[in-house]
Amino acid sequence: MTAAIETVIVYCDGGSRGNPGPAAIGAVVMDADDPSRPLATVSECIGVATNNVAEYRALIAGLEAARRFHPRAIRVRADSELLVRQLEGRYRVRNAGLRTLYEQARALLADYAEVDLVHVRREDNVDADALVNAALDAATG
Repeated sequence: MTAAIETVIVYCDGGSRGNPGPAAIGAVVMDADDPSRPLATVSECIGVATNNVAEYRALIAGLEAARRFHPRAIRVRADSELLVRQLEGRYRVRNAGLRTLYEQARALLADYAEVDLVHVRREDNVDADALVNAALDAATG
């Protein structure tokens, strides 16, 4: 069993080449008290999807990876304004295709005593973005 960590940070990103098109996800889980090295990373292709589906799938994968560290609090950093604003309740989820992913993400976030969602600029999310592009590049050879 992995020792509990008080607070983790999940950087997540999803992308598709074409919209929809070949898509991939990337996530980096960090210990908030020691962000010098990742605790876990996710980098995988998810088939053909839209950018927004990929963003949600990246968050879900990052939250699932973070779970094994049993944090009390989680900080999510994503460069998708839509994803962050929907999870904050500031934007409605109008796309039926995103509803299930939104509900899955909300259920995973409900496990934490504290949740901090922040929309970051793309240049502040470079590690997760690099994992997305690595997966897409590997898939296309």
